[in-house]
Amino acid sequence: MEKRLAIITGADGGMGRWITQALAKERIEIIMACRDINNAQLVADTVRKATNNGNIEIRKIDLSDMSSVCEFIQTLRTENRRISFLMNNAGILTTKARPTKDGLETLVSVNYIAPYLLTRSLLPQMAENARIVNTVSCTYAIGKITPEFFSNGMKGTFHRIPAYSNTKLALLLFTQELARRLQEKNSTIAVNAADPGIVSTKMIKMNEWFDPLTDIFFRPFIKRPLEGASTAIALALWSKFEGITGKCFADCQEKRVPTEILHHSQQLPLWNDTEAWLSEHGITLPEFIR
Repeated sequence: MEKRLAIITGADGGMGRWITQALAKERIEIIMACRDINNAQLVADTVRKATNNGNIEIRKIDLSDMSSVCEFIQTLRTENRRISFLMNNAGILTTKARPTKDGLETLVSVNYIAPYLLTRSLLPQMAENARIVNTVSCTYAIGKITPEFFSNGMKGTFHRIPAYSNTKLALLLFTQELARRLQEKNSTIAVNAADPGIVSTKMIKMNEWFDPLTDIFFRPFIKRPLEGASTAIALALWSKFEGITGKCFADCQEKRVPTEILHHSQQLPLWNDTEAWLSEHGITLPEFIR
């Protein structure tokens, strides 16, 4: 049997470590794609002991830096390894606007452009019946894609929740459009979105005066990281989801997406604008799909 390989971004985070452990338990080879190598090493050691799976690698990637993403991709291309699972799990919720050296708002870079680039670039290396899982958020429902999306994340003054919501809407639209194009190609690659709900991770720490109150009155009533990770894990491993693509799931069940998002007016323009942005910055994508 051919060995299966999974790439997991943010594999050392709150939900990422549980996704990593679940896949490692199935004897899947793992590449933990992380920014904090030291923290990733601690998580990797724990997962190796818990699963008796020694085939766990750690590789540096900074999703806010396109050169780092491209370097990560190029290494995988050189190795020419077949990828069975791509888990675009990493995400951030910043408190202030932070432009990257590429001219993107950091939220947009980490939550949308980097997973877009990673996914599109690795499609030629995907194994038959490979599964791609993009972690979105219930906040996509209030998201908007405006001309300022790439540079500021939103129209007007930067606010973290609206800007974050816009990136998660963008990632869901990418999921839907990519699934459509893969189906046109008769590809067996499946791509779906996982909505974890509100999860008790470091992401909801806002570095504000009310953080201690949040810890006391809010955290105990929201999902633990393993619960939040369960939908992504199911989409990767459960046989019942084989052949299903272009859908959004929550609590391990298909989620009803509003018609205006299923047929969003910005879905195709966003795809074209993203391709144009990457091209303008000297990044060439493989012609696996059109």
